[in-house]
Amino acid sequence: MAKPFEIMYQEIELRITPEEAHDKEIVNDLLARRLHVGKERIVHTEILRKSIDARQRRVVIQLKVGVYTDRVEQKEREFVPQYKDVSQAEPVVIVGAGPAGLFAALRLIERGKKPIVLERGKRVEDRKLDLNRLYKTGIADTDSNYGFGEGGAGTFSDGKLFTRSKKRGNVNRILEILVHHGASENILIDAHPHIGTDKLPRVIVNIRKTIEQYGGEVRFNSRVTDIMIEENRVRGVIAGDQEIRANNVILATGHSARDVYRMLHARDVLMQPKEFAVGLRLEHPQELIDRMQYHNPRGRGDFLPAAEYSFVTNVDGRGVYSFCMCPGGVVVPACTGPEQQVVNGMSASGRNTAWANSAMVTSIGEAELVGMNYNGLFAGMEFQEDLERMAWEEGGKNLYAPAQRLTHFLRGHLSENLPRTSYKPGVRATLFGEWLPEVVYRRLCTGLDQFGKKARGFITEEAVLLGVESRTSSPLRIPREAESMVHPEVAGLCPCGEGAGYAGGIVSAAMDGEGCAEVIC
Repeated sequence: MAKPFEIMYQEIELRITPEEAHDKEIVNDLLARRLHVGKERIVHTEILRKSIDARQRRVVIQLKVGVYTDRVEQKEREFVPQYKDVSQAEPVVIVGAGPAGLFAALRLIERGKKPIVLERGKRVEDRKLDLNRLYKTGIADTDSNYGFGEGGAGTFSDGKLFTRSKKRGNVNRILEILVHHGASENILIDAHPHIGTDKLPRVIVNIRKTIEQYGGEVRFNSRVTDIMIEENRVRGVIAGDQEIRANNVILATGHSARDVYRMLHARDVLMQPKEFAVGLRLEHPQELIDRMQYHNPRGRGDFLPAAEYSFVTNVDGRGVYSFCMCPGGVVVPACTGPEQQVVNGMSASGRNTAWANSAMVTSIGEAELVGMNYNGLFAGMEFQEDLERMAWEEGGKNLYAPAQRLTHFLRGHLSENLPRTSYKPGVRATLFGEWLPEVVYRRLCTGLDQFGKKARGFITEEAVLLGVESRTSSPLRIPREAESMVHPEVAGLCPCGEGAGYAGGIVSAAMDGEGCAEVIC
């Protein structure tokens, strides 16, 4: 009698062409050869990791594949959320329904506390209507826009999930929670995962439903106007005419809630200025970026995604770098109030528009602000506000974005005509060099010139700069103790996420939210 085959599972790494990676039969042939078995013995494969190596002229797909031979041993999913009914549990107030606030709420539910999430803006479904109205009227709803509302600024963005902040928490756990709430399982294997602005809103809605299903609350149109502090301990918050009492408050308001900073200052809550970054958003034809990054005059072909790029350099001891790169994306108006012009980028899951865009920014610190006559705690914030007001004026005091061809920006020429862009409200020619702060303009010029030397074709008349990109991060930090994550002077107050100065993206904010929830419990 023949001896039955043993269950065998191995993980195999392949470096193959994009065409080969697209063909499952070819992949299985390669795996069989590597394992020295007949192809018929491979009964199941699963992609564990996928990335693109475009550093050389020959673009390679790197795959890590789990391979079962002979029969499949069923594996339980490692992550199963353990949510419980908290409807009668001790409440914890969470200010802000961005990724930090929502993931803090989910973690509190797992740990047996009742989250009460207060969001100044509206639920996703209503928020979409306000964004449509923004384009029609040119006027932003101050509480419902690209920055404020359910899911925060990330809801209508590329939905990037790549982070370097792996020491702050379990990245894979965050991704698993997103998959549990409707995100594609591809985010678990892609080296640079993203969800897309067309898919992320549904995930956000499902997270809200989970919070409510297990007894938590999510209250919309609930702008927090004051914080209750008694004997150096937080006792709750005031939202409109309501007092919401709690012995623990997680402050996860995002980087654009300037009224919150002013409210905290009025209550003598300690805050600190911090470095931040400002600049412009640069848009290229996606086809050009594909040709440049994939070293192919024919572009990406049929088997590669829209190409990305990442640049960084140092000018005057300060960073100049690309940020929030959106392949196959669009540029959108991200203002949160009147007389502001702010731009940001986003991509749908397919990343299939004709354009690629990225912020091009330089870091700004106290020394630069003092040199421009901005002083005090709110120096950075006031600088941002002035920059956004100037951009609004240069755009014609409407949603038009001031714009300049990249080549003209570097030479100081006005663009008599501008290329077609993805920015729907429209663009208006400007000379950035005449009104951008000199330090910002000079560093961007130097940095962009260096990027052009690194990537042939990057400097082109087809590329256009739009202004201004001013909401990359908070100009303030709300301090907290390293271990307890509690404010050093206000017991029970946990500053959290981007608005407090402790995160820089969806995943890092989500991990920070979980961390704050865990120390409370």
